[in-house]
Amino acid sequence: MSETTVMEKLVSLCKRRGFIFPGSEIYGGLNGTWDYGPMGVELLRNVKNAWWHDNVTTRQDVVGIDAAILMQRAVWQASGHESNFTDPLVDCKTCKCRFRQDQIQESQCPRKPSKHPGEHSECQLTEARKFNLMFKTFVGPVEENATQVYLRPETAQGIFVNFKNVCDSTRIKIPFGIAQQGKAFRNEITPKQFIFRSREFEQMEIEFFCHPSTSAQWYCKWRDERFDWYKGLGLAGANLRLREHDAQELSHYSSGTSDIEYKFPWGWGELEGIAHRGDYDLKQHMQHSGKDLSYFDDETKERFVPHVIEPSAGATRATLAFLCEAFVEEMVEGEMRTVLRLHPRLAPVKAAVFPLVKKDGMPEKSMTIYKELQKHMAVFYDEKGAVGRRYRRQDEAGTPFCITVDGQTNADNTVTVRQRDSMKQERIGADKLLGYLLSQLSSV
Repeated sequence: MSETTVMEKLVSLCKRRGFIFPGSEIYGGLNGTWDYGPMGVELLRNVKNAWWHDNVTTRQDVVGIDAAILMQRAVWQASGHESNFTDPLVDCKTCKCRFRQDQIQESQCPRKPSKHPGEHSECQLTEARKFNLMFKTFVGPVEENATQVYLRPETAQGIFVNFKNVCDSTRIKIPFGIAQQGKAFRNEITPKQFIFRSREFEQMEIEFFCHPSTSAQWYCKWRDERFDWYKGLGLAGANLRLREHDAQELSHYSSGTSDIEYKFPWGWGELEGIAHRGDYDLKQHMQHSGKDLSYFDDETKERFVPHVIEPSAGATRATLAFLCEAFVEEMVEGEMRTVLRLHPRLAPVKAAVFPLVKKDGMPEKSMTIYKELQKHMAVFYDEKGAVGRRYRRQDEAGTPFCITVDGQTNADNTVTVRQRDSMKQERIGADKLLGYLLSQLSSV
């Protein structure tokens, strides 16, 4: 199956089953924006919850914040985003399209490039100019330079400007991290590849502050831990890799950066970057704000500017990678079955409950089971259509278990539990069903 076909089928499934819709669709759409439907919002939330649980809730050395999306313009001047957060933009005088200069070969330009680098037989490209990716807006009723602010292009700066607040308001000691999840906005010249590169997305970032003498070890530790996190949620194998940046790729302030990359249908793409940022960010904000952001160690009596290790992940990109990895088409008894083999922690719905028929008390018994399970997990109830079709609908939604209430239930109080991946079925006592499902979901 070609990469185009795979993505077309996945995009179709995402819309059909309520995962992801084009933004503003009834008005013709808005390029680079996507809306998450009932299933998609649960999947995205599960990705973020898994990240937060594993990196914040279950650790003693990481705390969370939720900084404002709108920040002082001076923040972005200090960080360098206002002057340096740019892409090279070119216009085609022939087709009237705009492209990133470094992606012109792979863009959807209707004019074909010539065989000679930098020349186009039909395209007439303008000189490249810098295009700042931040969205501008204004605070207050007057649109003037003094009131200009930006929609944040990343969540990290909200962490840096709150470093002193966190130190002063908690008893946490270095080494420690500050985590944040939230929306970020980039005015991409060429948004593409479904939700992989969009103008509005969600990030999951940690800034881990440590003593300069230990920063190299913490960089390696975070790099390896973050790679293992994706493996544990099903991205293991040939489609996942950890790529260390060579010297030419490194930012001027970084002594080491690694990308966790996933092989999407169109090729390798970054899911997360782990960067050794040194003391660059805190020093920049110290210089521009005039505030002391150094750290005093009560035990060693040493004052220093901490080094920072930054694991920065895209929640929406991770969601797309999990969808791509889970998407499977297979022949079952002469029919094609489409299934999303999502890790149970990520699956939007953990179990679906079906009455076999609408009689003999089956709907009432099914609803009782549904309401009991609903107290503990996301559950779906469905009594419409043949049971085989109901199974297929849940396969496409990635639901790990389906529970069928049938004629035997009235006789011995057992139900049929069907597993998504193996399609194996077994009888389980209704009174033992919750314990069975919880043990199955927690054992993966």
